[in-house]
Formats: sequence, structure tokens, C-alpha cells
Amino acid sequence: MSVLEEMRIRSLGVIDDAVVELSPGFTAVTGETGAGKTMVVTSLGLLLGGRADPALVRVGAKAAVVEGRITVSDGDAAALRAEEAGAELDDGALLISRTVSAEGRSRAHLGGRSVPVGVLTELADELVAVHGQTDQQGLLKPARQRGALDRYAGDGVEVPHAKYAAAYRRLRAVATELEELTTRARERAQEADLLRFGLNEVAAVEPLPGEDVELAAEAERLGHAEALASAASLAHTALAGNPEDPESVDATTVVAAAGQALDGVRAHDPALAALADRVGEISILLADVSGELAGYADQLDADPVRLAVVEERRAALTALTRKYGEDIAAVLAWAQEGAGRLTELEGDDERIGELTAERDALRAELSALGQALTDARTEAAARFADAVTEELASLAMPHARVSFAVRQTEAADEASGIDIGGRSVLYGPSGADEVELLLAPHPGAQPRPIAKGASGGELSRVMLAVEVVFAGSDPVPTYLFDEVDAGVGGKAAVEVGRRLAKLAKSAQVVVVTHLPQVAAFADRQLLVEKTVDGSVTRSGVTVLEGEDRVRELSRMLAGQEDSETARAHAEELLATARADG
Repeated sequence: MSVLEEMRIRSLGVIDDAVVELSPGFTAVTGETGAGKTMVVTSLGLLLGGRADPALVRVGAKAAVVEGRITVSDGDAAALRAEEAGAELDDGALLISRTVSAEGRSRAHLGGRSVPVGVLTELADELVAVHGQTDQQGLLKPARQRGALDRYAGDGVEVPHAKYAAAYRRLRAVATELEELTTRARERAQEADLLRFGLNEVAAVEPLPGEDVELAAEAERLGHAEALASAASLAHTALAGNPEDPESVDATTVVAAAGQALDGVRAHDPALAALADRVGEISILLADVSGELAGYADQLDADPVRLAVVEERRAALTALTRKYGEDIAAVLAWAQEGAGRLTELEGDDERIGELTAERDALRAELSALGQALTDARTEAAARFADAVTEELASLAMPHARVSFAVRQTEAADEASGIDIGGRSVLYGPSGADEVELLLAPHPGAQPRPIAKGASGGELSRVMLAVEVVFAGSDPVPTYLFDEVDAGVGGKAAVEVGRRLAKLAKSAQVVVVTHLPQVAAFADRQLLVEKTVDGSVTRSGVTVLEGEDRVRELSRMLAGQEDSETARAHAEELLATARADG
């Protein structure tokens, strides 16, 4: 569990320089009126991202500084958020600092890193619930109220809520896909038409893989048939000779003569024999090439009709490559991909039908689950109201009544809502319910939101009762109450102290109080004292123990530390508190 260990306050209001040491359990902050007790609340508010008021800066100082040290556990939401902001933990503790200059400028540091003040505000929801006359956090936020009620309700809400959340996520995904399909229907239809046209063009030509390369080679050959035939004939004559000119010299005859010259002496030298073999190989090669040239020249035919056919086919293929790919291989790849895409586009109507049916089924499922959530919340709200109202009766508010308003907002049309109780209502990831905590402070009064239905002192007591009821189901590591005992005395004050002690069994509780009946229940009592010059210094915030605590309780009871009657009463209060503990 996170614990606020200490705060150091400098140049804030009447406080010059003081350290407030806190501990787990219940800590009471006491002192004479005007001693600076409420600066504890103000300081914590600044640490949690509260508004920076330059009027808070002590006269003559350049800036007010508040530093806090909070222990956190690995995996805590607060620790994770701090690490996301770049903060580093100091031996399991989170260091927070807030500076407010006399000019009104504000700076925030978290774990040694400068951060926006908004980051501190985010941490506040996870770390501390503040209840004071001028500052209310936590359960006054509607979103927190619904979450707290859900946790109070337990499995009755948790089970349908988990099913609802899963169905809601699926519905959002289906709705998104359906919207994309329907809103882009025209674009997709145009795309399908273009694909059909292109695929028909390709199908009409029926190109074959590599056909463009083969036809290019054939066109080149047919276009130069005469030159090729002439060159082949001349080459053949040079190699094999001209039968009509017996005097001509040809390569075959010359090489044959060379071979004959060498054959007569090759037996006398192996090296010469090897050369003779190579000449023989040349003679054979010349004969082969000569024969192939003769065949090439004979079969080569300048066929203008075939050339025209080839060029026409090439033109058809070029028309495809201009539109669909750099070559026929690319055109065929485009056609294959386009056919798949066309199949997908042509299946839109069927897909839209499937999604529409799934959407309608999910909306019906959400209606049933949403109704279950509403019923479970309504039942839990009634139990909660009874428990808090019972608490308030012991806190000097015997006629106050607390309730939860569980309501929904009508949807503009059926398409934008789900059916709850026969009405089409707006819905979200946590259901269709808007939850608000209401208070009727006396009989005949209309229930109003708790922030508006009670005075400052009453509000703190209402929030105390609420926190006691919610303790365990809606855990907050630290609670800070200011003026929780306003307008309370006698037996009711004892009950306030008893309930604060009860709350402190599961969380850290810090209370600024002027009532000894409340302070007596604290595990630790801090005294805030001003010096003769009207400031609170480092030594002005002390932990009271033993005789010192009895003296302070006596002062709070009778205004006199040495009154024997007050001392006896103070000791009796401490004994009563210890007996309850």
C-alpha cells in the first residue's frame, strides 16, 4: 500500500520551513486556530496538482516549495504512471516537488524529472482522496462514483460488466467495419468497375508469360531478314568456298592444308602433335559452322505478312504494359491480384449483410447485459444508501439521507442507443448508467448532488461516512480530511474519531482537527505551533507522545494545559480510544 511518509513545506502561508512526518494509520494534526494546520491540506493539494495561487507564497519569499515522499509498491498504478513520465523511484519511494513563485509561475518535479502539473493531477486519483471545506476530490467525481459503486456491488456487477465490456468492444469493431463498407460503397463500386474493365482487357488479349520478349526477338529478325541472309551467305562462302569459283580461297581449305602439313611430322614431337590436334578441332568446328550457316540462310525467309502479325500482336501487348505493368510478367501479376480484389469487392453486399446481422445481435446482447448492470447497480445503491445513512446518524446528521441516482440518457434514435427498461438510451464501455451520489440533509429536502447538498463541515462528514462504507471495495491509499468535525461535539465527535480510526485500519488517514475526541483516536498526533514572530518553523511541527499528548488534548478540551479536570478527561479519551482499538 502507498503511504505518504513526509512533507517539507517552505515559505507557504504562515509556514517558514517545516517538516510534517506522517505514518501509516491515523494521524491527527492539531494546533491553535491560525497556527497553520490547514497549510497541511494546502500543501498536499499543491503536490497533487492543485491550482498554484501566488497569494500562498509567504511575504518576503521568492517562492513557496512543497516536497513530498510517498512509498509505492511495484506495479501500483501510481508507480507505473510515474515511470511513464520518466520518474525514478528512490528506494521504493516517489519524490514529488511543487514550486510556486511569487509571480505565479509553477513548476512540478516527479522522481527527479520535470513534469507537467497535469501528471501530478493524474497521480492524485490513485494516491489520495482529499475532503475539505474548499477542496474535494475522489468520490465527488461522477466517473469515480460509478466505479466505486461497481466495486461495492461485487460480483453482481463485475460478472455482467465483464461480458458487457467484451460485447461492447466487438460491437465497436463491427460498427467500424460496417461504416467503412457502407460509407465507401461508391468508391468501392468505382474501384470494382475499373478492375473489371482492366481484367477484361487483359483477358481479351490473353498474353502468355514471356511472350513480349519472344515477339520482340522475332520482330527484330524478320525486320532484318535480307541483311541477315546476305551476311550468312557471305560467311558461308568465306568458310566453305564458292563452288562456282574454283580459284577462290576459303578458310576450310586453308585449315585443311595446315592440318595435312602437320600430320606428316607430328610423330616426331608431342608438342607439335598437340598443335596438330587443335588444328584438327578447328577444321571440324569450321565444317559445323559452315553447315549451320548454310541451313540458316536457307530457312531464313523475309515474310512481311508474318512481320505484320508479330507487330500487331506486340502493339496489343504494349497497350497492356502501358496500363498495368512494365512487362507482361507484371501485367499477369496485376491481373491475378486484381481478380482477388474484385472478388473481395463483389462480396461487400454479402459482408454488409453478415455485419448488420452481427451488429443487431450484439446490440440485443448489450441491451440484456446493460439491463443486468442497471439492476445490479440499483440494488447495490440501495444497500449503500442504507449503510451510509446509518453512519451519518452517528455523525450528528441523524436526519440526512444519502442515495444514488442511477439513470440513463434518452438516445436521439434507436440506432444510437440500446434498450433499457423499454427505452432507447445512450450507452458506453461501462453500460448505459449515469451514477450520481445524492444527499437530502433533512426531512423534506430534495436530494441533491452531495457537493451541493451539504455545508463544508457536513460534506466532510458525508464523505467520511461514504469512505467508511466503501473502505475495502474502493481502496485509496491515503485520505485527508479537513474540518470533518465542523459543527460536531460531544458523543458525535467521539463517533467521528471512531470512524476515522476504523477507516485507518485499511488506509492511511490524515485529519486536521480541533476536537480532542477525534485526536484521541489517532495513532499519531502532530502539533503545529507558531513562533513569537508568527511563523511556523522546522521545530514548529512536532510529534506528541506521552505527557505532551495529554497536555495538548487538555488544551483542546479546556483551553488550559494544566487543568486537572481537563487532564483527567484527556486521559479518559485516550483510554477509550485504545479500548476501541
